[in-house]
Amino acid sequence: MITENIIITDYTPQYKQAFKDLNEEWISKYFVMEEADYKSLDNPENYILEKGGYIVMVLYNNEPVGTCALIKMDDNKYDFELAKMAVSPNIQGKGIGKRLMQAVIEKAKSKGAKWLYLESNTILTPAITLYEKSGFVRVKRASTPYERCNIQMELEL
Repeated sequence: MITENIIITDYTPQYKQAFKDLNEEWISKYFVMEEADYKSLDNPENYILEKGGYIVMVLYNNEPVGTCALIKMDDNKYDFELAKMAVSPNIQGKGIGKRLMQAVIEKAKSKGAKWLYLESNTILTPAITLYEKSGFVRVKRASTPYERCNIQMELEL
């Protein structure tokens, strides 16, 4: 587990390319980039931030190595969708994902959120394990914009 030289910070425009690259890397490794991916990754300011969402970045030795977004949801139950979580493959397995998840959950709580929602795929075993260890439980919702989604989860804060 890495504990030194880690900074968890809010997104700023200087991290735009890293936000896209970190996510495109894992998505392209396991799946195909979809229209919904390009919407959020090409323009995170308009698609996520200006709509009331947040993006958290993880820096290791001042280099972006992880990210996660909270996308504001227009939903009766869920406040945010936890989305676009990525940790560089070069640093996976060192506790960065766990710290990132804790930071994102704290960010959601600080904004008054009561419920988080996420969509994923069960082939991403380390991610699903992290979500479950963080308290997310499986749910079934009617629709998703992603072809790759085969699991939906929620967390009551």
